[in-house]
Amino acid sequence: MADGVARSPAAALERLDEITRRLRRECPWDREQDERSIVPHTVEEAYELADAAASGDDEKLLDELGDVLFQVHFLSLLLEERGAGSLAAVADACREKLVRRHPHVFGDVEAETAGEVRRNWDEIKRTTEGRAGAGLFADVPDNLPSLLYARKVLRRAERVGRGADRAAALEHLEIDFDRLAEDGDRTREALDVTIGEMLLAVVELATAVGADPELALRAATKRRERRIGDDVAADE
Repeated sequence: MADGVARSPAAALERLDEITRRLRRECPWDREQDERSIVPHTVEEAYELADAAASGDDEKLLDELGDVLFQVHFLSLLLEERGAGSLAAVADACREKLVRRHPHVFGDVEAETAGEVRRNWDEIKRTTEGRAGAGLFADVPDNLPSLLYARKVLRRAERVGRGADRAAALEHLEIDFDRLAEDGDRTREALDVTIGEMLLAVVELATAVGADPELALRAATKRRERRIGDDVAADE
């Protein structure tokens, strides 16, 4: 070990676990937390991690990965305190799931393309993992961010041949643009429906062409932010 940095992943994780346990014992704020109060911080850290990954800043990515890792340790410790699990149980369950969902790596199933891997993955979730009797969208969380929720629903619909369709998405966008361009008063409810359908069509189009709508929108917003910032700076 040099400069306080553990050389092996196992040693580093053990040290982080020790710190997490000490904080839980000795820090008044950490002692008060439960999974309901800590998860908003988990979500915030996940978004900061996504931003770091999109920025291409490796130093920032390293830092944000650590914040998310601490969240995993802390939530696992809460499970351990009530005898419902542990960090080891979390890691073992994750390992078993990855092995089960990658039979083309750990078994004798063949999958030559990413699309085949995803179809196998979905089929394993539906059958092997006891979800066959549930509805098509039963395990799609309602509280996902809207873009991710729409994308997940569309991808799940692929199982029944109703997935994202590029031509249909473009047609829906054209129809909805025409509706917005029409003269006359429109109620707030009608506008909400039209805008919602347009947003869904954009997500469908992105999914159909293999783009991630969340990342695409974030990148476009960043470009707009920079342009406005540059214009404001130029006027000063």
